[in-house]
Amino acid sequence: MREPKKTAELETIILELLNEEPEVSIRSIAAAAGFSKDDNTARKAIRRALISLEERKLIIPKGSARSRVYVLSEQPHADGSPSTNKEYDPFKGIQLSPDSKSLLEYVSQDIKEREPVGYDRDFLHSYQPNETFYLGTEQREELLAVGRVEAIERPAGTYARNILSRLLIDLSWNSSRLEGNTYSLLETKRLIEQGETAAGKDASEAQMILNHKAAIEYIVESAEEDQITSQEVRSIHALLSENLLGDPAASGRLRSLIVGIGGSTYMPLENPQVLRECFDLFVEKLNAIEDPFEQSLFSIVHLSYMQAFEDVNKRTARLVANIPLIKANLKPLSFTDVDQAAYVSALLGVYEKNDVSLIRDLYMWAYNRSSQRYTAVQRSLGEPNLLKLRYREPIQEIVRSIILDKVAGEQVVQKIRDLIEKQQIPEADRDPLFDLIEAEIISLHDGNVARYRVRPSEFQEWRDLQ
Repeated sequence: MREPKKTAELETIILELLNEEPEVSIRSIAAAAGFSKDDNTARKAIRRALISLEERKLIIPKGSARSRVYVLSEQPHADGSPSTNKEYDPFKGIQLSPDSKSLLEYVSQDIKEREPVGYDRDFLHSYQPNETFYLGTEQREELLAVGRVEAIERPAGTYARNILSRLLIDLSWNSSRLEGNTYSLLETKRLIEQGETAAGKDASEAQMILNHKAAIEYIVESAEEDQITSQEVRSIHALLSENLLGDPAASGRLRSLIVGIGGSTYMPLENPQVLRECFDLFVEKLNAIEDPFEQSLFSIVHLSYMQAFEDVNKRTARLVANIPLIKANLKPLSFTDVDQAAYVSALLGVYEKNDVSLIRDLYMWAYNRSSQRYTAVQRSLGEPNLLKLRYREPIQEIVRSIILDKVAGEQVVQKIRDLIEKQQIPEADRDPLFDLIEAEIISLHDGNVARYRVRPSEFQEWRDLQ
């Protein structure tokens, strides 16, 4: 069964077609992707891909209505001579190893020139945690050097909680963008902070972003759990796929259907029992890996390759890849500036060759880019308040109760004291804890209420009473 919603893959198909033909239409793209010309869902997905390529100035439309076609845009060289985007390089600025260059050359061939392949169980079975490494020693040391926040050991998830407002926007936007979502960064910020949808956008795009927000919050809240469980991975998928699948019961459930990968010769596993066994083995090996960066890349590689769910597999892989980093209080991987076509090509290397060289090089570059963004954020953070760390859960519960119970302004002070009393906080900590909670409530705004699992609309209702 073809999946018409994978916009990034459709973009690759469109660009490949335009390297062979002077122009393409929605009909010719549908034929190349294996979709029926009468499939309205597929046509919508193709339009999303075309809009995304237009906005990035990679293609331009010609004609109107039914006669509309698309051609590669022309951009001049520095010397003024014409050029086309046949020279477009999604890996520009990324240092590629010789193996990666060879792999990229292979996956860049026309699909007819690449060998059809199925799921290779030995790819996962042969991986031995802490003996097999996708990242070399020097690469892991480099990642740690740029990703470490501080030498002091903090409770798992402390750093992510400190930058949660920023993380929600960055990761939700970039991960959605890699799926062809056309929301801008500012539109994403407004949606997450204020619940404001962008005019003219498909409702599914807003749903995708809000689903990311919910899944990221879930990951941060679960950071102190000892292991990454099967249930946690399935829960992340359930949150990411809410209201986006034809069958609501498919959210968080391992698939029993056959799926295909658009633009690839790879056919994922068909046997549900074997799929379940591989999924359980993936979780077991993931937890056995000691290095958080190796865990992270392992997640991207094998969750994407396995295609454990009917859809939303790559999104799930990207968020699960952040769990080890968040647990270790490392800077997260928000996929800043990662090109869609580069990401798809890197995964094609995994799908069709079980070769991780290209996704590894892209991961290294992407993590450095993400870390640069969070370095500035880190510098603006003060020393974590130890009392706040110790009573993180009571503080969250009390602030959340104040808002959801719609406690009016004149009653807030007494309500805080009553709730502290119920928490059985030691006498010596009660007054400083009260001051801390009061300061938290004073500083509440649309952009930070997410840390208390409160929706902007709920916060607004409470604020109207103050």
